[in-house]
Amino acid sequence: MLGPSLDEDDMVINQPTLFNAIFHFLLITWKLVFAFIPPVKSYGGWPAFFIALAMVGGITFIVGDVAEILGCSLSIPPAVSAITLVAIGTSLPDTFASITAAQGSEFADSAVGNVTGSNSVNIFLGLGLPWVICA
Repeated sequence: MLGPSLDEDDMVINQPTLFNAIFHFLLITWKLVFAFIPPVKSYGGWPAFFIALAMVGGITFIVGDVAEILGCSLSIPPAVSAITLVAIGTSLPDTFASITAAQGSEFADSAVGNVTGSNSVNIFLGLGLPWVICA
């Protein structure tokens, strides 16, 4: 939410910046779309899991189409646009998560773990899953 944070004495400790306000309003559509995911506590979390999985699949489809259209309009070969544009799209969220983890802890252990873990999952699933499906 966009608003100041309060401490235990009801004193304002974090005032939202202009940067926070701009990103809040740029991403409000995504926040509204993902608000349709049901609570995790209902039915053991299965509806939340499957709806979130479907939304991730839909966003992946959109990102793939946008990368294809951008590559076509800029005369970039499909392999180059897939490697660069889609790789950037999958790595930027991990980068922001690592930055947040590094800022929130005294040591950078969680940030390093996030970087190595997310890249391992991206490589093993990104390469292994299509090979398994193809085989």
